[in-house]
Amino acid sequence: MPFDASVVSNSMRILTLSAAFRSCRCIVKLVKGDLANAIRNKTDIHFGVYHSMFEWFHPLYILDKKNGYKTQYFVDSKALPELFELVNTYRPEVIWSDGDWEAPDTYWKSKEFLAWLYNESPVKDVIVVNDRWGVNIPCHHGGYYTCSDRYNPKTLQAHKWENAMTLDKGSWGFRRNVDLSDFLTVEELITTLAETVSCGGNLLINVGPTSDGRIIPIFEGRLREFGSWMKLNGESIYGSSPWKAQNDTITPGVWYTSKDSNIYAIVLDWPKNNVLELGSLQLDAEDEIYMLGVSKPLEFTQARKVLSVTFPYLPPNKLPSMYAWVLKVTN
Repeated sequence: MPFDASVVSNSMRILTLSAAFRSCRCIVKLVKGDLANAIRNKTDIHFGVYHSMFEWFHPLYILDKKNGYKTQYFVDSKALPELFELVNTYRPEVIWSDGDWEAPDTYWKSKEFLAWLYNESPVKDVIVVNDRWGVNIPCHHGGYYTCSDRYNPKTLQAHKWENAMTLDKGSWGFRRNVDLSDFLTVEELITTLAETVSCGGNLLINVGPTSDGRIIPIFEGRLREFGSWMKLNGESIYGSSPWKAQNDTITPGVWYTSKDSNIYAIVLDWPKNNVLELGSLQLDAEDEIYMLGVSKPLEFTQARKVLSVTFPYLPPNKLPSMYAWVLKVTN
């Protein structure tokens, strides 16, 4: 059962439980019931569920497919009843729909279900859904768009969107035959986070556990490193919004976010000679720039449209982080 841990830019933390063995309802019901209760009672995490609409080998789905999706035996007896059960029993705040791409939304009866979900269901006031509800629906209709796996446009989008990606570059589930190079480094993971959140997106990080539910050390290590970075720099992510510029015009490895009256610049690479040049920021003398994790403000000069920021001269063991440093601009 792959677990998806989401980092979101509107202060919410969401955990969705995905069922790799989609027909094993007994396991899903047991785990989801315990997990939903534990999350609601012991954390501030918002509980969500993953639901695969189709099952490749279910005889009723195979029959409907053979009939050109003119019949809906699978939908009426399996897919829709399970969706109603998920909502009524576990009261999720997020439904991450998937497995829709072979048939139109009319076959899945997506409009009918979503109308009930938003107007009559017990979660109608809090529910959020994605866009995978039938052929041609992704990137066109949904509470937020996922468009495609690992969707990362790197430009500001008009509609709320999500980058659903994996730590294992080649798989959503656990693989035994992997090399170290098959996994994202923590630097690559933080880069993806900066690119995504700066452009108004949500980052969903997928981790595939083993068949007995263990998270292998390489995954755990990446997540712990990522968590350490977030503990220091999370204020630039949680509760943030896109700024007027997403990526700097002079130094491309700088991504911006904003919150309240503050501007954050996520700097992916330490600047040469300790001086960072920025073209998107223009400051006055009364403004201040801090590096998160460093107490004193940084020195800067504004010359026409180029802002030069002097990074602190610190030994490696005194740096707040070994990668991706966040500047906070206050006035």
